[in-house]
Formats: sequence, C-alpha cells, structure tokens
Amino acid sequence: MPQHPIDRGGIAPAVVAWFAHAARPLPWRAADVSPWAVLVSEFMLQQTQVGRVQPRWEEWVRRWPTPAALAAEPASEAVRAWDRLGYPRRALWLHRAATEIVERHGGEVPRDLDALLALQGIGPYTARAIAAFAFGDRHPVVDTNTRRVIARAVDGAAESGPPATARDLAAMERLLPPDREAAHRFNAGAMELGATVCTARAPRCDACPIADLCAWRAAGYPAYEGPRRARQTRFEGSDRQARGKVMRELRAAHRAVAGDELARVLDDPARLERAIEGLVADGLAVRTSDGYVLPEV
Repeated sequence: MPQHPIDRGGIAPAVVAWFAHAARPLPWRAADVSPWAVLVSEFMLQQTQVGRVQPRWEEWVRRWPTPAALAAEPASEAVRAWDRLGYPRRALWLHRAATEIVERHGGEVPRDLDALLALQGIGPYTARAIAAFAFGDRHPVVDTNTRRVIARAVDGAAESGPPATARDLAAMERLLPPDREAAHRFNAGAMELGATVCTARAPRCDACPIADLCAWRAAGYPAYEGPRRARQTRFEGSDRQARGKVMRELRAAHRAVAGDELARVLDDPARLERAIEGLVADGLAVRTSDGYVLPEV
C-alpha cells in the first residue's frame, strides 16, 4: 500500500491531458462514427486485440452500415464475415442485437442503459461503453486495462485481481470527472493508458502521465500477492482449436458439410465430437440430414 496519501483528484486531469495527444487514431473513435459502428467495435473488441479487430470492423461497417442492413441477411453471413476473429458466438449475438434494434427501436441504437442491456450479447461493460463512447453520456466504463491502472495508481497493487463489477465501477466512479466531455475522455484515456503504457508485463513508467501520482510506484513497486484469475488452457490441441477448425470448414462451404469431411480435418474423433456438439449447442452449427451448416436465423 502507498506510504503517503495519493492525490486522486489529479489523476483524471492528467490522463485527459495526456490522451489528447497520445490517443491512437482508431477509426471507431472518429467524431462522425455512428452509434451502430461503435456498438460493432465493442462487440469485436471483447477479448480481442485492436490490431485484429480494425480490418474486420472496417469491412463489417462498409458491408452493414446500419442494424437494418445486417438484420436483413441470414445469421450465417454474419458468422462468415466474422471469419477468424475468435469467439464466433459474438457474431450471432451481434446479428440478433441488430434484429432487436430494428424490431424494438426503429433501427436506431438505443441510448438508455436498460434498453442496451436488454439487447442480445450486451452486458454491463458493453452497455456503458456504448452509452459513453457513442452518445457521450457520463458512465464509468471499466475494462481490464482500466482496472490495472486503478489498481496501481490508487490501490498500490501490481495487479487488479479478479474482476468484481460493483467494486470496479465504484472505483472508476470516484475518479470520473463530473463534466460529460471530460468523463468521456477519461474513460477512453484510462483504457489507452493501460493498453499502451501501464501494461501488464512491461509498464513504461517513464512515459506515464500519472507516474508522480501512482501509489504502486510510491510504494516501491511491491509484488502482487492477491488472488488471480484462472489461466486459460493452452490453445494448441484444445477443444477451442477443434471448434475453430470445424467453424473454418463450415464458413468455407455454402452447403452442408458431412461428418466424414469434418473427420478429415481433425484426427481425434472424441475431440471432434465434442467440438461439433458444442457448436450445435451454441447455435453456431445446425445439424441437417446431409451434415452440418451455419445457422440461418
């Protein structure tokens, strides 16, 4: 813990000032980007690196510039366009959310948090991110990067530990400026700081705008001794990899893919069966008399 009181009030202004010149020129941050395009970016950025998201996002918003444009096509096209972005259920959820926006909100992304939370695939983080970044509303927005910045700067801890939504939002709310525009910039700036400077493995404290306000630095960079999130199993040889191989075949085919065709891409019958059954259960594959296809609705 810090050896002396930390000036929390100075953190937000310093981050906002830094963000004004340090922000990466990401396309979904443009002033004229639509709320729908922001929503698409938030779906894609879940557990996925910016560098992988940007080209897919650009293709997506060119092809489907509105919720109605996406809702008018079958879900299979959304899954194909998602390609290898990972966690393809997000494509199904995004397609369903587009349909719900058309049916419930006249094709316009809603601004209200409860209305956003009622859409498929949108949880507390994504709802607040859309409201804050698409509409400029004042809400605390907390992602992994923000949590790490707060843990270090305010709590004096090297890591943030497992997430806890109520606690994390309260911690960000205490730092959030009352002004809507400043709050918007601080939400984005805290994320940017964690993503580019206050990184998990190699923080660049010499480039940090709040180094002099950081409780972790003031305490001498103590090692983290708290609880940690469970590590994800390795990808190579996993069921996740098997699912990816099956999805690759289904995306490439515009017809049913027979089971014996899928068997040729995976030499472990038990793992193949688990992958197929999991994809069917998740709605990403549909069993037909001729094999398996992507979902249409």
